[in-house]
Parts: sequence; C-alpha cells; structure tokens
Amino acid sequence: MFLRLTTGALLAMTTALPALAAPNFNRIAAFPVADNAPEGGDRAAETSSEIIAATEDGNTLVYTDSPAGAVGLIDIADAAAPKALGRIALEGEPTSVTVIGRTAFIGLNTSDSYAAPSGQLLMLDLDSRQQTGACDLGGQPDSVAAAKDGSFIAVAIENERNEDAGDGGLPQMPAGFVVKLPVTDGAADCAALQKIDLTGLAAVAPEDPEPEFVDVNGLGEIVVTLQENNEIVVIGADGQVANNFSAGTVSIDGIDTEDDGRLDFTSAITDIPREPDAVNWIDDEHFAIANEGDWQGGSRGWTIFRKDGTLVHDSGNGFERAIAAIGHFPEGRADNKGVEPKSIEFGIFDGQPLLFVGSERGSAVGVYDVSDPAAPQLLQLLPSGVGPEGYVVIPGRNLLVSANETDLGEDGLARSHVMLFQRSEGPAAYPMLTSAGSDELIGWGALSGLAADPARPGIFHAVSDSVYGAQPRIFTIDASQTPARITAALTVTRDGAPAQLMDMEGIASDGEGGFWIANEGRADRMIPHGIMHVGASGEIDQQIGLPDALSVAQTRFGFEGIAQSGDLLWMPQQREWKDDPAGMTKLVAYNTDSKEWGAVRYPLEPKGEGWMGLSEIVIFGDFAYIVERDNLIGDMAAVKKIFRVRLADMVPAELGGELPVVAKEEVRDLIPYLTATGGYVVDKVEGLAIDAAGNGWVVTDNDGVDDSSGETLFFPIGPVEPAATN
Repeated sequence: MFLRLTTGALLAMTTALPALAAPNFNRIAAFPVADNAPEGGDRAAETSSEIIAATEDGNTLVYTDSPAGAVGLIDIADAAAPKALGRIALEGEPTSVTVIGRTAFIGLNTSDSYAAPSGQLLMLDLDSRQQTGACDLGGQPDSVAAAKDGSFIAVAIENERNEDAGDGGLPQMPAGFVVKLPVTDGAADCAALQKIDLTGLAAVAPEDPEPEFVDVNGLGEIVVTLQENNEIVVIGADGQVANNFSAGTVSIDGIDTEDDGRLDFTSAITDIPREPDAVNWIDDEHFAIANEGDWQGGSRGWTIFRKDGTLVHDSGNGFERAIAAIGHFPEGRADNKGVEPKSIEFGIFDGQPLLFVGSERGSAVGVYDVSDPAAPQLLQLLPSGVGPEGYVVIPGRNLLVSANETDLGEDGLARSHVMLFQRSEGPAAYPMLTSAGSDELIGWGALSGLAADPARPGIFHAVSDSVYGAQPRIFTIDASQTPARITAALTVTRDGAPAQLMDMEGIASDGEGGFWIANEGRADRMIPHGIMHVGASGEIDQQIGLPDALSVAQTRFGFEGIAQSGDLLWMPQQREWKDDPAGMTKLVAYNTDSKEWGAVRYPLEPKGEGWMGLSEIVIFGDFAYIVERDNLIGDMAAVKKIFRVRLADMVPAELGGELPVVAKEEVRDLIPYLTATGGYVVDKVEGLAIDAAGNGWVVTDNDGVDDSSGETLFFPIGPVEPAATN
C-alpha cells in the first residue's frame, strides 16, 4: 500500500530543509472544475474557470464558467482539500466577477451580436444563492473590479470587435466605455450609474476604444487598459479622465520567433505595441500591465508605469526566457505572441509586495518582489495549469489561486482546474528541472527517454521527441543540484546537419561516450521505426531498420525506450502490433554482434478506459525495469507503474514464431509521486533511469507545452525494489 507523498516528503528525498528557509509558494491542491457539475449532469461536458474571486474571509472561491453559463463556488476552508459547492446557472455569459461582503458582482454578457452588444452587472447573494438585482450596463462587459473600501464597482464595457469582420481590426462600432456604480449595503445603485466616455483619447482608432481590464487603487482611482488601442487611461476618483497615454512599443532580442520545430532564442522583434491585457495597481502611484497583445502587438513581457505615464520598468525578454528555462516555452506560439503574458495580480504577503504575472500559453506564473518598482526581482515560477486566465490572492491565508480556462477533456486531455498555492518557509517544489545558469539559454521540453551516465554519479541524459523534429537533442542533466539542472544539449546530426525524421523515445549509454537511440516510427510522417547509434559528437554512425518480420506488423506505437545488456539491445514496443494478441506487447531484442532480432511477449495490465502501453526500459542487475502506463490524465489515471522482469527469463525467440511470455513483478506505483506537488496526475511518464547505487529517477514528457500544462516532473524514487505484498 502506498501513502500519498506530501510536497515536503518528496523534497526531503533530494534536500534537507534548512532551519530558516526563505518562504516559497508551493501548490497544495488542484480542483477539477468538472466536480462542480450538477448532480446527474454530464461531468464530461466542457467547463471552464476563467476569472476568479474570493470572499472576504478567504474561505470561498467564486469563478466564471463561460461554457456552462454559470458561476462556480468552491469551499477552501481547508485549502489543501477544496470542496465542490456547485455552480449557479445564469442567463448569459459571465465574463468577470468580484466580491464585496457576501455579494458577488458578475459581469454578464447578453449580446445578440457584436454590432448589438448588451450586458448586465448581476448581484448574487452567496448565502442564499439568489440573484438580488441587476443593472443594465448598456454594452458588453469584460472586466469588473471593486473599490478597496467596497464603495463602488468599475466595469470595462469592451463592446469587443468581431475578428472575422473585414480585416478584423478597428474601428468597429459601437465604442466601448467604463461604467462606475456606487455600492450601498451590498447592492449596486443602478440609478446612479456613471458612464465614462473614452473616445478621442487613443492614437489608434480613437473613435473606437475597447476597454479590456480595470483595477482600482486605494484613492478610488481607476486604471483601464484599451488593449487594441494600445492605450492606458487613468480615471480620477471623481469619475473623470485624469490621464491617458500610449502603452508604447518594445524592441527585444534573445527570443524565439519561429514556429519551426526548434527552440532557438536568437531572434528579435522591433517596435511591437505592448497591447496590454490585465492591469493591477501596485500602490497608489504605480501599476503593472501584462502585454499579451491582441491585434497588432504583444511584447511577451510586462511593464510597470507610474500613473502619470512614466515608464518605470519593462521586463524585456526576461519573463519569456525564464519560462523557457523551465521547459514551458510554447514553441507552437513562437511566431505569434510567445508565452503570452495575460494576467497580473498583486498582494502584500508578510509585508513583502509581490506581483504575480501569468503566462497563458506557458501555463506558468512568475512571482516577483516589487519592493522597488524600478527593479523587480523574480522569486519563483509556478506551474499554473493549462491556459491560466485569472488569479486571486488571499494574503491573510498565504494563498495564491489560479483559474485555468482551458478544458481539453473532449480530447482525453487535462480538464480545467482551479489550483491553490500556499506560501510557507521551505524550498520550492517546482521547477524540478531547469536550464537556468547556462552560458546560453537551453530551451527544452518533451523529454521522452532517460539514462544514467555510467561514469558520472548524479548525471543523466535525456532525449526530446518529435515535437522538436527539426532539433533532435540529447540533454545532460546534473541531478546533484536542486532543482536538477540541464547543463548541455547535444544536437543529433546526420551528415553534419540536424537529423530529420526523428522521434527519439529512448536512450541508453553505450559505455564508451556514445548512445543508443530508439526511434519510434510513424509511417504517415515518413518517420521510420528503428535503432540508431550516436557518437560522442552527436553524429549518427549506425542506423538499424526493422526486419521484415517486424515491419510487416507495425503500427504507429513503436519503440519506447532502449537498454543494453551485453550484446543485446532491448526495446519495449509501446502497444500491441498487428501480430500481437490483445493485452500483449513485445520486448524486442537486437544482437549487436550477430545482427539477429528476437522478442519475448510482455503481458500488459488489464485495460480500462483509454489504452495501456509501455514507455521505458532500464536494465539493472539481474532485472529489466519497465514503465507501464495508461494514457489517462487527472483522476481518470489508474496505471503509472514500474514493473520488473528477470533477465534470465528474457530469452529472445525468433520473430514470426511463438514467443515466450515473461512474468513481471510490480516494483513501484508512481501515482503518489505524480500527485506529490499538489497537481493532477500527468499522463506521460516517459523516462526512468537507475544509477549505480540502485536509485531510480523518473521524468515526464510535457508534450512541448502543446495542449499541456507544460509541467515536467523529474524526481527520485529511491532504491528500486519490489512493492511490499500483503
């Protein structure tokens, strides 16, 4: 029986906790939004958590769920064990929410079309769950914010553009504006609604301002971003425009700007409009913006301004490169807006002013100390789930909460989650692997195979798969550091150029400075199944294709891992091929001396939902250790395990005939490790290595941040022994 590992227990495997460690945020829970589906409802239906707020006591979360046309509630009295409180259906699309007292104020889009926008500010009593009123806003609301003292609500009425109309640009009428509504005894005074005109201010389409996000400082001043107009407006406490200025442009280098299957941070962008999305006051004089871009811009970073328009700080390429160093760079978005900073949140924790910058495409949030707004310090990067959209801080409980908009359940991938992080003394659990500190930035991701270096304790080698097909690389990992660090990247070459038609899924050291590589083929992409030998320089010097007896039965699910035992190379075949009985796959052998092929059959675990397959092999001592997993994620995941087979039983038989079936023994259930950092169970446990002392290490494949949270887990599992039997 396995106990759930706490974050502290997992960290204790690699580092001793210092007596007075600096405080860090660590994730303590991940709440699947589908848990709030109504009783008897379709839990598989698309859902979302977009903008999120907390009650004043910090015990209840309220989030908008656009696909469901509802708001959801979560009980976080025990923050490490959030409980579903259900969702409340609304007559429209909720776009934003804030809370004053026990009343949720919800922006509700009721528009018939882009040309005829409409909306309401809905008031919802959180105790009775009844609507207590609604104010007609005269347009489509986007962002909603409350004054610090609860005296009024500000709403950005975007009246958003139709991206499919004409060239998708501005102007597209009607124009947007800001609404200010006094609040008395928990209710907005609809009759006292103040409409604040923003036309004629921006240099870009001044007749069509499109307010995106609002925030209110301690003086009752409102700051609003006009994203497509690339403008920032400050509205005084009297409701009049006090100042406006362009968000400006940025030129940065040292970034990846090409969607080309490579991670290459040597490109630049010039004079790109910031086009900010979220904005948040840091104090009564300064605010920060997230420069997502939406029409013609997006600077991949974030900026601090004084309210008089003075530029105080710009992150340049720092935010994007920091995210790349932890493996979260979305290469598929390189030619667009990169990591896409979208969210900004601010809070004071134990006297320390902290700014939280969310990357929508990198699925991460940066934690910055902004004690000096002119020189922010990056303290942490946290894994924030797929497509983080909104954040809320609860400093009184040392909590940060993220709402992750993206729901990929229809494709069998991660659902939308609300994630909770708690600040306490102790080390950061994430990242577990980084390339930070290298002389040149090493971008990485999609780690699909792992091997221990036979000559250097604590050193491992990993390969990336076809996500980076134009840049196949072998990474060197130093696990003696915390977090473990990628110290080098060796490009695999053919005739001196980066090798093409590669899907590296396994790596083994040849003991002489070179490597054996398992290539998983895929006929529809002209990628061949096979084995390759790579010399110490990275050049492929042997290519070994499959024999006819194997290739005739091939499917796309080929070799996943490779290990060497004397003259034999062993490769686990991920799933059944056409010549395999149901529930059986092969361990395929190739003799490097005689050039002969053979195999044994391996019995897979019973299949539940999804499929069952193999993803790694390591030979250590008298056994072959094999990773077996289903392809399920989150609470659907059931099998992420290590088994072992006696080498003495692995006598390869001739292909095409009867193959002996090996017996397997369970060694380790990995699910407790995969949930130790408070997240959901990730799918792809792809790498296993065992060092000379018999200690195991595991790495997961983050799919290159494509429809993935981007998280890579790299962790020790201690001595590899059989699981205890009862």
